[in-house]
Amino acid sequence: MEIQRIQIMAGFASSLIFAGGNFPMLFKAVKTRDLRSYSLANITLSNVGNFIYWLYVVTLPVGPIWYLHGFFTVTTALMLLLYLRYEAGKTRSTHYIVE
Repeated sequence: MEIQRIQIMAGFASSLIFAGGNFPMLFKAVKTRDLRSYSLANITLSNVGNFIYWLYVVTLPVGPIWYLHGFFTVTTALMLLLYLRYEAGKTRSTHYIVE
């Protein structure tokens, strides 16, 4: 029984760390509207991966994994929307150095 308690505490702690690591990214993206440091391909693949992972999650009983994956899905979807709103329409200039 002790190992199960340790597993639950580890899952809870890792979920808090994960959420805590995502909030600054979201706040900065909303506040600055500058998402140049993010890759559209990475954000898109994260959203596709989340959708596919939901096919597995829905087979599990409702529990902590639903909430954690739901949070992850919302944050990556929000980042995709923010990217499309603030970065996709901008033209990026590329400077080449010719020697």
